[in-house]
Amino acid sequence: MATHQDPTNGQQLSSVQFSRLARRGVLLGLSVSQLLVFGIGIITFVIAIYSGGQMVVIGSSPIWLTCLLLASVSVRGRKLVDWLPIVARWTWRSTAGQLIFRHRVIKPRPVGTLSLPGDAAALREWVDPETGAAMVHDPHAQTLTAVLGVTHPAFVLLDPGEQQRRVTGWGRVLATACHSGRIARLQVSERTLPDSGSGLAEWWATHGKDDDSWPATTYRELIERAGPTSERHATTISLALDMHAAARQIRSSGGGLRGAASVLRQEMTTLVTALRAADLTTTGWLSPGEVAVILRSAYDPAAAPALERHSEISRSLATAGPVAVTESWDKMRTDSAHHTVLWISEWPRSQVYPGFLAPMLLTSGVKRTFSLICTPVRADLAVRDIRKKKVGLLSDAAQRAKIGQIEDAARTAEYQDVLQQESDLTAGHGVLRYTGLIAVSAPTVDELDAAVAAIEQAAIQASCETRRLVGQQAQAFAAAALPLCRDV
Repeated sequence: MATHQDPTNGQQLSSVQFSRLARRGVLLGLSVSQLLVFGIGIITFVIAIYSGGQMVVIGSSPIWLTCLLLASVSVRGRKLVDWLPIVARWTWRSTAGQLIFRHRVIKPRPVGTLSLPGDAAALREWVDPETGAAMVHDPHAQTLTAVLGVTHPAFVLLDPGEQQRRVTGWGRVLATACHSGRIARLQVSERTLPDSGSGLAEWWATHGKDDDSWPATTYRELIERAGPTSERHATTISLALDMHAAARQIRSSGGGLRGAASVLRQEMTTLVTALRAADLTTTGWLSPGEVAVILRSAYDPAAAPALERHSEISRSLATAGPVAVTESWDKMRTDSAHHTVLWISEWPRSQVYPGFLAPMLLTSGVKRTFSLICTPVRADLAVRDIRKKKVGLLSDAAQRAKIGQIEDAARTAEYQDVLQQESDLTAGHGVLRYTGLIAVSAPTVDELDAAVAAIEQAAIQASCETRRLVGQQAQAFAAAALPLCRDV
């Protein structure tokens, strides 16, 4: 890899390179759905030729031409046949009235449940009796999630040697997650918040002299007015326990959510130790009230400054959800904002330095939440998947050589990525699957479009490619804006 030499301390900062998004199909780069549609079209065409000649071929042309278009025409990076399940599910949800959520004010929620829309309504709250941390149980995915607050210095302001040391430490944190075998997902969430001015108010209450004099009155009024004029960044790391993988340990710890909480506490302790070794300062596992504020602020950004100023209100997970949600094809509307979710479909294809996300993370004037969802892959499953990819790529190359098709550079680069992954796995490194999501929020649709344009330009500067998710905005928002280790 290329390195950057710092002349002041002689330390080196190594560049990194991401694997390309796998686009390999079953045969000649075609997916199962494409092969199925192609097969239907070819069979229809052959039957028409042998059964009635030219007139039957013309009469059946709507069938085989439609199959040809569905399998070959791309729209926004996807084949038309791949859009069919998305459109079908969207149509079904629209017909069933599942695009609109309204909180039932007079009907209380069941005890221990979270007031969230969609499939997130099944989430359950569990308070750990030993740490006081809020744990969120997903009965469908069989996961138990805890959220940790993290603070860190500005990475881009550190010298290259210190940056490399911290990157190495963070790599050990991810390796710990891979080798555990009981972690379902690890989510790093970085969100921008309007500064409520609570820090200034606390400083004035501690150090100021409020004697009703003209300077004191002017200073107090200035603090009250200058609250949400700036923004700050908050980072959390969420840890989800795979209750299926840890079933034996859960049973030995007493079973049920109490046993799962005991097993999750062990993973929490290991994670905190690894983070401290990486020089990341933890602020503690979030309590139910702190998690409730994050959920409420995500759906109702206008209330975030008031929630931070008054620590005694909106601290219940049972009422932390939105009052109303209306989902459309490529955006959604909640209590006080419009939202849309972008998916990082391509990470940098060339070598970049670890701070390559700075243009996106440091974009000012945009209310957004960046979530990096890391899914550890078991070593045996990773070996099997790599072997399957190698066989598929070599078979496709052999088939293309037989029909005289020229091998392109993209497939060669994908094969080299697979070989690099195999080499890293053999050397003892873990395998993680990354999903990058960006939830952008704004008070109006016009401001939302401007904010999305700013984020897309920042992503281009970061050598990333983003796509706006469609037909699944509510589910994607729950995964991107909420630190609950949700999947899309």
